[in-house]
Amino acid sequence: MLENVLVELLLPFVGTSLGAGGVFFLKRGMSPLVQRGLTGFAAGVMVAASVWSLLVPAMEQAADLGQWAFLPAVAGVWLGILFLLLLDRAIPHLHQNSDQPEGPRTKLKRTTMLILAVALHNIPEGMAVGVVLAGWMAGNSGITAAGTLALSLGIAIQNFPEGAIISMPLQAEGMGKGRAFLYGILSGVVEPLAAVLTIWAAGLILPALPYLLSFAAGAMIYVVVEELIPEASAGEHSNLGTLFFGLGFTIMLALDVALG
Repeated sequence: MLENVLVELLLPFVGTSLGAGGVFFLKRGMSPLVQRGLTGFAAGVMVAASVWSLLVPAMEQAADLGQWAFLPAVAGVWLGILFLLLLDRAIPHLHQNSDQPEGPRTKLKRTTMLILAVALHNIPEGMAVGVVLAGWMAGNSGITAAGTLALSLGIAIQNFPEGAIISMPLQAEGMGKGRAFLYGILSGVVEPLAAVLTIWAAGLILPALPYLLSFAAGAMIYVVVEELIPEASAGEHSNLGTLFFGLGFTIMLALDVALG
């Protein structure tokens, strides 16, 4: 069991690192069109994971509440949204293709704020992996080993383009390849850390697992709506972001059904 947990904790981080490594192999920077497509793909994976890997299990585990089985899911989603809204307001960060920082005023460098933006994005993904692993480790019948692997693998797949999205623009701005790669890796470190903290918290309050599952879902939905969808639609009109959203959504759906 320990080996499985370690692998699934690290898979998303490995996905980010491999994507960041693209800076060594691709001579030209990433075009805005490709970046939009990859962002749409990430959004699709996160939405599908929120529904099938988190919200559906949360409602199944609250089935004893009868017609009120939706309550933990609704409450958890809102808590997750409000938590990410609080972090969004409390932590200075800068999204790609934007010159206007968000959060409190700061003298942090542009590079640091770009990394913080991706780190904010990665927190709910780490929480999602952590809470599903916690449920499986506790012997919850609604969460299988294959299901936890599907979620971890799906997030790792969508983290691959995310790693490239953070490292390659930094290189295009004049940063050395090694340093750009390092920053790409650093943006993904928060995921295994958030996962471990969530496993620890879930172990203390295991009866609240349905709320924690939907909390992670709400946090991911916030990121998708507030950040990824606008970025996938920015600039000259193109349907590429929408098409890649559908691709990411269906891949994550297939993984969850096939492995779960």
